Order: sequence, then structure tokens, then C-alpha cells
Amino acid sequence: MQLETFLQRSAERWPDKTALVCGHRRMTYAEYEAATNRLAYGLIECGVARGDRVAVMLDNSLEAAISVFAVLKAGAAFMMVNATTKAEKLHYLLNHSGAAALVASSRRLSPMEDALRDTPELRTLVLVPTDRPSAVPTDKQTVGFEDLLDRNRWCLEAPPRRAIDVDLASVMYTSGSTGVPKGVMLTHQNMVTSSTTLTSYFGNTPGDVILNALPLSFNYGLYHVLMAAQFGGTLVIERSLAYPESVLKKIVDEGVTALPVVPSMLAILLQTSLERHDLSRLRYVTNTGAALPCEHIARFRSLLPHVTLHSMYGLTECKRVCALPPEELDRRPDSVGIPLPNQEICLVDEQDRPVPRGEVGQLVVRGSNVMRGYWRMPEETDRVLRPGPIQGERVFYTGDLFRQDGDGFLYFVGRVDDVIKSRGEKVSPREVENALHNHPAVAEAAVIGVPDELLGQAVKAFVVLKPGTELNARDLRRHCARQLEDYMVPQFIEFRDRLERTEHGKIDRRQLEGLLV
Repeated sequence: MQLETFLQRSAERWPDKTALVCGHRRMTYAEYEAATNRLAYGLIECGVARGDRVAVMLDNSLEAAISVFAVLKAGAAFMMVNATTKAEKLHYLLNHSGAAALVASSRRLSPMEDALRDTPELRTLVLVPTDRPSAVPTDKQTVGFEDLLDRNRWCLEAPPRRAIDVDLASVMYTSGSTGVPKGVMLTHQNMVTSSTTLTSYFGNTPGDVILNALPLSFNYGLYHVLMAAQFGGTLVIERSLAYPESVLKKIVDEGVTALPVVPSMLAILLQTSLERHDLSRLRYVTNTGAALPCEHIARFRSLLPHVTLHSMYGLTECKRVCALPPEELDRRPDSVGIPLPNQEICLVDEQDRPVPRGEVGQLVVRGSNVMRGYWRMPEETDRVLRPGPIQGERVFYTGDLFRQDGDGFLYFVGRVDDVIKSRGEKVSPREVENALHNHPAVAEAAVIGVPDELLGQAVKAFVVLKPGTELNARDLRRHCARQLEDYMVPQFIEFRDRLERTEHGKIDRRQLEGLLV
């Protein structure tokens, strides 16, 4: 089965049912299906071929959801890009992925001439709205999103199927310990498996209404587009939780039954007057990205005792791995649970030997949810996809350290590669350090994650300035904000005279972390 089948089947069964809500705009399943068909034909006309990568760089919107399924129907793989991505990183993503087309906001692209220059494989820009930015190189074909829909308004059926379930459905870029984003290759089979596992676990029905305020460039947010289409539910799309009272009103007005959050989002909601809103239809809340503080769990459950809280763990490379049964939340609030159906896990030591219960080991995952590998990174792929217990297969070494109690429940301990998770997003210390080093006054920089009640982890930078220079933390944050997504900008900056080093001459991160104890 391919992912686009989710939408096609739901449109056949419930054509007049509301599929998407975004702001004041609403779209039925029939309209949703028609829009994806028309855009798919438009992409094919623009030269998008089977197996191509199509980058989608849009804020959470109807257009973003439509683009996901339209790219799949064109036989290509979608590549979600955070709408706040800066020019240098976008240039890297477009060239590394070899994206054939980019669906983006013309306003976002206007100041990004450098990102679009020297991208030989990028042939087409699909713009929302249709205004052509002056910065677009003349060698790129440009067309409006709405123009493609209008041009193909008579295309009522989907294009002939061009892919099978082992073909790539998505390349999702995620930060790693090297500081270079890695493109996680996910097939239709990978993503259908993950979506089916989750919708079955949650017991979703067509009566469910999901409100998603997570970026669709974040796999946790993206999957709710797929899941809602699979079970015929309604997806309410919000751009963020910047205005929590407005979001709570939307939850009430739309009869929302499901709400995915990361710890910082739940912390924001707990600072509002939840009891003043009629949240009686809210059925469950999910969390992943980082563990919820126990006090937040307790307060949330006291305010909304009828709402089931699902604590979960997963990675882009294998989606959701485990979940804590809600009835275990009081006994094991700091656990991420047990493996979800149709996958196997084990914990191993540095010599690849299984560790006994209670001891710490690296989590290894086996199942059809595991990625195919990293795009154009064979060495990185071989590092994490290694031979498994059955001849001819490969299993995923997550790089995350866990321990398992006597009952089989998993507890997250730390990360082998020191990647920071802030607001549910992965932050590579190296990528932030690169931005810091780009400032002319910075001589050395080291970045670590520190515990934070709201963010899960906050980004902290230790900086050594060049002799004779002056710089304050506020100006350095502004410098970083011009190069990095907002969740990567250091919350804390400490200026030091020098940074301690190991015997091998590397900055001693463990020593820096020890200063925080």
C-alpha cells in the first residue's frame, strides 16, 4: 500500500466530511482529494518524475497538507523543510537532496537569492502565492500553486500510479552529531507501517478531530496529516502555540479529541486557565521529543482527569518505538514504556552484547518501521544500520542510551552522540558551534544541552573571544538568529577565558557538563 491510498479511500467513503481546518478555511475530503490530484498533474507537467525529491517549505497550512499527497501521487518523495530555514542551510538541503522542485512561499524566498543560486538539479519553483520573487534565478521554471490547480481543474482522477510500497515516500532531514543534516530515507512501507501502528494504538475513528500545532517539517507533526487521512478524521492545523488561549478556543469550537504536544507546549498550556475551557471532548494527549516533568504530568491529570496522556519515544529514523501504557503513568512517570506492536528492541553494550535488565545500553530497533538509510551518506548509513540476528537483514542502532527494568519498561538515560533535543526538535551542537564561529569576535565555542523544565533541554554555549574584542550575549544571539532556526539559538551564553581540552586536544564537553552539576 502507498500513503496516498489513505486519502483516496477516505475521500471515497466520506466525500462531504470536513478533512482539514486551518484558520477560517475548511476543506472536505472530496475537495482535498481533488486538490491533490490537480497539483499532482501540475507537478508532472513541470517535469517531476518518479523517484524525484520535491521540497516543501511552507508554514503549517492547507497548501502544505495538499502538497504532501500531491507529491506522492506524482510518484515522487516529499521533503519537508522548516519554513524558518535560513538561506545557507536551504542551499545545502536542495543540493544534497537533489530536489527537482521546491514548493515555497514567494515571500520567504524573496530574500534568499543565495539559497537558489548554483542548484543545478532544482528545475521548478511552485510559489504560494504566485508572485515571482525578484531573487529567483532565471534558469528556474516558476509557476503559481493556484495556477497549477486551476490549469488542471478538469483532472478529477489521480494520475496513474507510478510507485510501489518499497519506493521512497519521503526524505526527512534531521540534525546529527557531525553538524551536517542527514536525509532519512523513508519508504511507503515504513510510513504506512508507522501510521497504522499509531492509529491502531490510539483506537482512532472517523469521529476523531486532531489539532496539530507542531511544524509539519517535524516528523511528529507530519504524521498527523497522514494519520488523519488514514482513519478519515478531521485535522485542525495551527501554525504554533504562540497564542494558547486562541488554540484552546479552537479545541472547544472544533470538538478536538486528540492533541499532540512536546513538553514545552504542555508547560505553556498549564500556565493558562485550562479549567475555564470546556475540554470535555478531548480524549487523549500524546507527548514525545523529551520526557514530561513529573510535576507537569500530575498537574495536567488533576485538571483534566478524563484525558488519557500517552508518553512515547521515537526517532525520525524509525518513527515511534515505544509507548507507556496510560495505566502505568502513576507507577512509572519517568518511563517511555514498552515497544509498540510489530517491532523488536534490545539494549547492547559497546561490544554489541545484550545488557542485563537494569544496566544501561544502546537501543537497537528491528522492524518494518526502520528507515532505508541516509540519503547519499553510505558511511553514516552503515554506522547505524548493521547486521541483525537474521541473516541478510539490518537493524537500527539508535545512538540513544536506555535501561530496562525487570518488567521490560524502558527509561531514557542519554544520547551517545550528545545531540540536544529542545522543544521536541533535534539540535546538533556542531551546527550551533558553526554559527557561533562565524562571528568575527569568536575564537572558540562549545555547545551542550542543559536540563530545562519547559524545553526538555536548553541550548547553552561556552564562548571564548579573540583577544582585544568585545561582545555581549544579546548581540551574539542576534548573530545566531540570522543563521539558525529559532529553536537552535542558544538560550544561555557563558563567556570563558579558555575551554578545557582532553588529552587528544578536543574540547572536553564532559567537563563543561560537570560544571552544571
